[in-house]
Amino acid sequence: MNKPVTAPRLGGWLLVPLAWLIMTMLTSALLLAMYLSPLFNPEWRATLFSYQGLLVTNWVVSLLTALAVWLYSLWVCWMFCKRSRRLPRHYIIWLLVTLLLALKTFAFTPVADGKAVQTLLLTLLAAAVFVPYFKRSQRVKTTFIQP
Repeated sequence: MNKPVTAPRLGGWLLVPLAWLIMTMLTSALLLAMYLSPLFNPEWRATLFSYQGLLVTNWVVSLLTALAVWLYSLWVCWMFCKRSRRLPRHYIIWLLVTLLLALKTFAFTPVADGKAVQTLLLTLLAAAVFVPYFKRSQRVKTTFIQP
């Protein structure tokens, strides 16, 4: 009688990309709270909606981007814990999306250059390490086998 093939448990070096994913998910949740806060403060709400066009549009785009990143991160985290065979591809896509957002922040957002560079370098380092790991690692291939 054949025993069913079971995937190895999540552990070892796989906990590092999972921690990066959870950290990014928590950061995007904080960004969501920050973008939603003007809706709950009457003075901020009046200031935000007193401007026409560009400011409100930028706020809506930022809110929707933070929401999309949070939802996608949540879904990728769920697939990670489920050990889905779709995870490696989606984790790589998720890393590239976060890298693009870090590039956008670096290029177009009026934040301190040091902070933008730090965010960009951390995201670039994560992509440079985790993309090859998820593409070539035998541990990834044997762990993420569930439908």
